[in-house]
Amino acid sequence: MGISSIWHWLVVLLIVVLFFGTGKLRNLGKDLGGAVHDFKKGIEEGADGGKEETAAKQDESDSSGKS
Repeated sequence: MGISSIWHWLVVLLIVVLFFGTGKLRNLGKDLGGAVHDFKKGIEEGADGGKEETAAKQDESDSSGKS
């Protein structure tokens, strides 16, 4: 039960803040948030690009089949 105790995590948090300082933790949070944002944006662009490619391939196959 030691790992799920709230006191255990409060002590760990206190040690991390004392070791790194609030400035570095704030910068780390900003960097992590930016990375997550860019990752989500890339996933959305990849999904949209896949739909556009599929539509373009269907148009090509339709036009080549009619000739």
